[in-house]
Amino acid sequence: MDSSAVTALVDKTWDDSILPVITEYIAIPNKSPLFDPDWKANGHMDRAVELIAGWCREQPIEGMTLDVVELEGRTPLIFMDIPGEGDDCVVLYGHLDKQPEMEGWNEGLGPWIPVRDGDKLYGRGGADDGYSAFASLTAIRALRAAGGKHARCVVIIEGCEESGSYDLPYYIDHLQDRIGKPSLVICLDSGCGNYDQLWCTTSLRGIVSGDLEVRVLGEGVHSGDASGIVPSSFRVLRELLDRVDDVGSGEVLIDALKVEIPEQRAEQADVAARVLGDDVFDKFPWAEGMTPVATGRDAVLNRTWRPSLSITGVEGMPALQDAGNVLRPRTTVKLSMRIPPMVDADAATRALKEALESDPPYGAQVSFHAEKGAAGWNAPPLAPWLEEAVESASQTYFGRESVWMGEGGTIPFMGMLGEKFPEAQFMITGLLGPGSNAHGPNEFLHVPCGKKLTASVAHVLGEHFKIRG
Repeated sequence: MDSSAVTALVDKTWDDSILPVITEYIAIPNKSPLFDPDWKANGHMDRAVELIAGWCREQPIEGMTLDVVELEGRTPLIFMDIPGEGDDCVVLYGHLDKQPEMEGWNEGLGPWIPVRDGDKLYGRGGADDGYSAFASLTAIRALRAAGGKHARCVVIIEGCEESGSYDLPYYIDHLQDRIGKPSLVICLDSGCGNYDQLWCTTSLRGIVSGDLEVRVLGEGVHSGDASGIVPSSFRVLRELLDRVDDVGSGEVLIDALKVEIPEQRAEQADVAARVLGDDVFDKFPWAEGMTPVATGRDAVLNRTWRPSLSITGVEGMPALQDAGNVLRPRTTVKLSMRIPPMVDADAATRALKEALESDPPYGAQVSFHAEKGAAGWNAPPLAPWLEEAVESASQTYFGRESVWMGEGGTIPFMGMLGEKFPEAQFMITGLLGPGSNAHGPNEFLHVPCGKKLTASVAHVLGEHFKIRG
């Protein structure tokens, strides 16, 4: 396969066609249903689907069919079927729904304000993961233009990933006969340790989340009258959280939320730590004087194979300018517990709920209202052909070695497909690298990396056909 032909088509398509449409896509506030319950009435999701599907239909890919499938009461899904040679099948996956706005965007930037600044295209959803449909079809076009061949490809772009992909199982079942049995799944919704080489994800953490409420009074009372007699709901909350993780180290204390780290994953963490060096923690926008919980190998394993608790929201506390001398009746916080691969999400939810609600201090009213958890995922044993294909793609288009590493986030689709297609190999990759800040302010897509990743997907599709075609 002519790699220069791949690069030429990919670069031109990104510059002339993809970037203008992704820019339009970023401007659409198509938040995931969890963050926009009225998504259907608001119409933003349909606008995003129409934009992306319209671009896809215009691509000169012989034999491709495209359907926008929408089951009753569920978010739409774009389903594309591209004929190939042989009887094998590859599934390429992405999503088009987005996280909410988040505060803290730099001046001139915003979630729905696309801004190109050098290598970066700022705005919500470009790298997470609006580029996926564009990159998938461009990779197929580039492969064909360079004289390569591929198996039949199915491209699935869903609209519910940021809400936990709760609609996706219904679509997978509905489309099962049309999908077939893939031998390779390529997911473009993951991260990269840097923008200089090809990164593939070996595992994903799951998540357990919910609202923890502590109530001590029916209504607020004068703090001078009640403090010292009525315990602060915040202090009770602190005591409950001490049951979950160590306040000094952050180590989670509940055994049901832990696993033994497989030896191969620990070895891969050693490689990733060597490649990244201080970048494993330097990529974060630290407040002055802050230091990381861990460095090196431990930092890699902490974010990929160990549970960790974050408090992501709070209710029951007035704004500072409205805070009088009142002992508040309740405090409610949103818990986000990342759980390791191979931990059952339902069992983890039960264990967390039991730890928080049992024997409450002072008899306080304590309730943990859990949301639907999502299991993590651990890739099946890596086939030598895929390892070699990824390495040669990285050397060809990035000029450096490939790296395999776990990721700290959750992609529910992976666990689902892993169960349905246990024989499939997985290439999980993406553009969420240092500073890209998915879900947060100043999110950006790194354009040169997007081009090289697209070319790498073309390369792997070609190598897959050589083995399986």
